[in-house]
Amino acid sequence: MNINLEEITNRVIEKINDKLDSTIEIEASGRHIHLSREHIDSLFGKNYKLTQAKYLSQPGQYASKERLSIIGPKGVLHNVVVLGPERNQSQVEVSQTDSRILGIDIPVRMSGSIEETPGVLLANGSKIVSLDEGLIIAKRHIHVKDSEAERLQVKQNDTVQVKVLSERPVIFEDVIIRISSEYENAMHIDYDEANACGFKPGTKGIILDKL
Repeated sequence: MNINLEEITNRVIEKINDKLDSTIEIEASGRHIHLSREHIDSLFGKNYKLTQAKYLSQPGQYASKERLSIIGPKGVLHNVVVLGPERNQSQVEVSQTDSRILGIDIPVRMSGSIEETPGVLLANGSKIVSLDEGLIIAKRHIHVKDSEAERLQVKQNDTVQVKVLSERPVIFEDVIIRISSEYENAMHIDYDEANACGFKPGTKGIILDKL
């Protein structure tokens, strides 16, 4: 049996390079709030404009200087950042740990999928808004720029595994792919997930098999 070591080596290198091409930056997303125009007006005043404090990795998205309290039946989360720009519907994203503090059973959902989700109270001092729905734990996902989808070998709404390259490496399953020309490549996880995998700024992951 003839063994071509050069051919085997080239195949191994090719597989390694394929994996390296599938690396993606990971970002930890803390609790935050998206507001509609109606609720911005109610909480901050008519025609109020959010004050940009820091731009985020996704184009056009920013953290504002404005902060609110999230009020649940058992507890309150203070000083929660409002993200801009304004949205058509208000949405509150927290972690599983936060859900225990608030005392609310909160479903894991993709951002924007708020049908039949719990409501919650938002407060800016004495100004209070009651949301009928919109409280979620964000499902982990990857933003992919459309021009990068072919290189990463993914399609819209694919479900993939991602191995986190950190001091506490884990494999996250059930990670949803979201593709748009308006995105920059980044995987988003919440702080519970970040703590579990030893996340720190600059942490990357490798996209593994599709599920």
